[in-house]
Amino acid sequence: MTTITLQVPDSLAEYQKDTIRFIAAKLYESGKLSLGQAAEMSGLTKRTFAELLGDYDVSLINYSITDIIEDASKF
Repeated sequence: MTTITLQVPDSLAEYQKDTIRFIAAKLYESGKLSLGQAAEMSGLTKRTFAELLGDYDVSLINYSITDIIEDASKF
């Protein structure tokens, strides 16, 4: 795993874990990370990370309407 150093305002120092989890959730939402990768980045289990997604307005089911319609049309 690659390490990235991110400079954030001092006011976020006490929210380090929350900041990492937020970034992981948004990377998961955008499809850049799998659920397992995002959970690992956050230092959480998949289940715990999945439960946390709602706190960041991220859906666990990351499936677009277009994909749903396309898949449904195959049946």
